[in-house]
Amino acid sequence: MTRAEGTAQRSDTGDDELVRHAVDARRNAYCPYSKIEVGAALQSRDGRIFTGCNVENASFGMTWCAERTALVKAISEGTKDFVTMAVATSLPRAIMPCGACRQVLHEFAPDLRIIVVGADGARYVTFLDDILPEAFGPGDLS
Repeated sequence: MTRAEGTAQRSDTGDDELVRHAVDARRNAYCPYSKIEVGAALQSRDGRIFTGCNVENASFGMTWCAERTALVKAISEGTKDFVTMAVATSLPRAIMPCGACRQVLHEFAPDLRIIVVGADGARYVTFLDDILPEAFGPGDLS
């Protein structure tokens, strides 16, 4: 059994609250091109929650994902220690963070616990280091 499989069924009040924040953030998404709303809620070790939504741009490379938006908000407010992130999408099933988001999250929280939930409400729980194995990080630059 992998670490993710061992926790995939876990659902506690903290998870429920974090998912609610992600779903609420999803409602603010600006997605006129993909029509896919994504919201993220990032919980710091001290319990604070930072939210973000996807913000698309006609020049697709300039689009901001919800996960990176939440992270940048947290960093800009002085927080750099994270434990869990919930990601909610308007798609019927849950989808994982993209590769760029995984890499940026790894900079601050390589062992981040991630909860993804689709519009159907089904949840899947995993860990960043399980979905980004052998990641390149700050230690590789020494």
